[in-house]
Amino acid sequence: MSGQRSQRKRILQLLNILMHKTDENHPLNARELMDILKTQGISCDRKTIYEDIEALNLCGYDIINTKGSKSGYFLSGREFELPEVALLTDAVLAADFITHKKTNILVKKLKGLLNEYQAEKFASRTFIDNRNKCGNEEIYYSIDTIEHGIDEKKKITLNYIRHTLANGRTPKTVSKEMKVSPYALIWADDHYYLVCNNEKYDNLMHLRLDRMKGVTLTNEPFRHFSEVSDYREEFNTADYSAKVFNMFSGDEEEIVLDCSTDILEQVIDRFSDKIFIRQSEENRFKFSHKAYISEGLVAWIMQFGNKMRVVTPETLKQQIINRSAEIEKLYK
Repeated sequence: MSGQRSQRKRILQLLNILMHKTDENHPLNARELMDILKTQGISCDRKTIYEDIEALNLCGYDIINTKGSKSGYFLSGREFELPEVALLTDAVLAADFITHKKTNILVKKLKGLLNEYQAEKFASRTFIDNRNKCGNEEIYYSIDTIEHGIDEKKKITLNYIRHTLANGRTPKTVSKEMKVSPYALIWADDHYYLVCNNEKYDNLMHLRLDRMKGVTLTNEPFRHFSEVSDYREEFNTADYSAKVFNMFSGDEEEIVLDCSTDILEQVIDRFSDKIFIRQSEENRFKFSHKAYISEGLVAWIMQFGNKMRVVTPETLKQQIINRSAEIEKLYK
């Protein structure tokens, strides 16, 4: 092996050792670093270790030389700290649309961002046993194809899987072929959705990725979202998500809600603290916001019972009244 190639290998292996075997509580001195490198078939002296560490520091790696009861070197600045890896791992474990197999792969990759001492603590973390993980292993290929469709402004085809009852009691799956124009991917209500337009209709629709099979990119230009939505230059995913409830679409209108102060936190959680609030009476407040009038919005409002009342529009108010009457009738 040439000297230059040997040098590159040595410095990369040294960085790997510092990343996975050191932290502020577990520094390694030059002799210990030399011994570990020797087990990997790389021989060097102390001076070389010092020079390589200096080179790594010049490249932006924060390698500290600590003095004390245990002196030596450790990598201080890391791409991800333990709390950040824990947060990402919890998100992966809790996501229903990620299969068991892919969950294990992702958690293993996240664990690889830690040093061996952090990884040992990490292994003892409580495991979230999510039995509702989907079994669709195609989902990552689907995401990749959909992203290409969005970037290249091309339509995609897919088979959409739904559940139905056979003989009124036995669950079975049915598949429907679709051709859609993809606009955005949204993670909402613990599911991953594609916001798109079915070429047969003049509106937006939402499709769950875990229910998609055989997603294929076509060469056909997609239908521009300005033809089926109020967005013109770009599809504003954040704005759209704020107006959609439980991923039900509908007509956009200004709604005014009268609420008990008991549910202020829930209102702010949903609409943010940027909404304009005014007092309506003692222990109650009103606010307005644009939203899509839909079954999802009706269900969201009704969960608060008498703590939330629709002031306007009348169409939404009537939907609440009708739904309440249907529920009352069911229990008579």
